[in-house]
Amino acid sequence: MKRKGGLDMPGDFPRPDTRHPVCLPDGTAHESTVFLRAAIRHPRIEVGDYSYASADSPSADWAERLAPYLYDFSPERLIIGKYCQIAHGVEFITASANHRRDGFSTFPFAIFGGAATEGVPRPSMPGPGPDTVVGHDVWLGRNARVLAGARIGSGAIIGAGAVVTGEVPPYAVMAGNPARCIRRRFGAPTIDRLLKIAWWDWPVDRVLAHEAAICGFDLPTLERAAAG
Repeated sequence: MKRKGGLDMPGDFPRPDTRHPVCLPDGTAHESTVFLRAAIRHPRIEVGDYSYASADSPSADWAERLAPYLYDFSPERLIIGKYCQIAHGVEFITASANHRRDGFSTFPFAIFGGAATEGVPRPSMPGPGPDTVVGHDVWLGRNARVLAGARIGSGAIIGAGAVVTGEVPPYAVMAGNPARCIRRRFGAPTIDRLLKIAWWDWPVDRVLAHEAAICGFDLPTLERAAAG
């Protein structure tokens, strides 16, 4: 398809700050697909170049759609790497959604007001939670849920409807609730070589020049490109 905007990039590839990088055959922008770096302005969200979300309908607030419990004042962050692919319905349930669960009740009395001593946290509120981190070139399938503190390795595939917690190894295929590793996409030696190559850190013109090797299975070509 033709693309709209950012046409000074190699091969008319859009710039990473293009909000709507896909142009429909009639020349209009596909408003339900966005490069997230251009679409999100949130102090607690970091997104790498070319990571995109594509949904069934446009959104006026992509930060709220993807991470509805991450507030401007939240202590935790959501960090998404480069070249990630996020399908419709994916949500990041970040730490600010949590309730305290180490006592008898999980009820968050503090959010409904009441007396509080200045500088003293309310006892019904949990402490700060961990960041949620997504590596590079991660594919998150439709309606996947990523829970607070999850750390997803580069190259992982998260299946549709999966509920992800904890550590996800690089190039793992995850499915189910709770998500479990169905398999690794490649053997350990190949994964180690891919992580060393780190093609997602290359200039985009080099990435596009080696599209066939990146989307295929040509490690020697990628290693030569990385060395050059």
